Amino acid sequence: MIYYTKEKPKVYIETTVVSYLVARHSAEATLAAWQRATRQLWEDYANRVEFVVLDVVLDEVKEGDTTAAQQRLEVLSTLTVLETLPETDLLARKLLNAGAVPQNFRSDAEHIAIATVHGVEYLVSWNHKHINQICQEAGFNPITICTPAELIQEFQMKEDIENYTDPILEECYRMKEAFNAKFNSIEELSAYLRARQEERKRQGVKYVSYYKSPEESGEDT
Repeated sequence: MIYYTKEKPKVYIETTVVSYLVARHSAEATLAAWQRATRQLWEDYANRVEFVVLDVVLDEVKEGDTTAAQQRLEVLSTLTVLETLPETDLLARKLLNAGAVPQNFRSDAEHIAIATVHGVEYLVSWNHKHINQICQEAGFNPITICTPAELIQEFQMKEDIENYTDPILEECYRMKEAFNAKFNSIEELSAYLRARQEERKRQGVKYVSYYKSPEESGEDT
């Protein structure tokens, strides 16, 4: 159950979610259900939670079809952008070294690391893995990684989403691969993200940080 307080829960929007949101309606039953769940999350919960995003998402959604990319960017243009921190780089590296995230999908490690470090309560994705143990061992509170349907309906979908493939998810894989192919290491990706962050700051984009050090939060690492 999600209990709402004065501070809205933060929900990190991963690339696959916005891709489902703007994709043309599918006649295939499972795919259509996922699209409906994504739209429901976006339309019904926009005023109840704070949707947040990362530079990795803004860059990944630019890949692929030009028209669809523009639609994805427009949808994300008003969301809060999380700041990349040294702590996020360290956690991303731990996720990759532990094999929790494949080396050829380094940006997925950044998705999880930045959301975790900033204390985001939920990371919604249609391509998720439960890897909270590594985050906890690194000293961070666990993050709930779930699909939009799980977040809304509070139970796991019966379909095995890790094995199910569809055109939208396959396109997301191609987008991610195209973006990640530009980097040979997590260090290169981190350097790129910092440069993009500084560039966007100069353009007027406001970044926020919800990160609290163990000393500030009063937690032992």
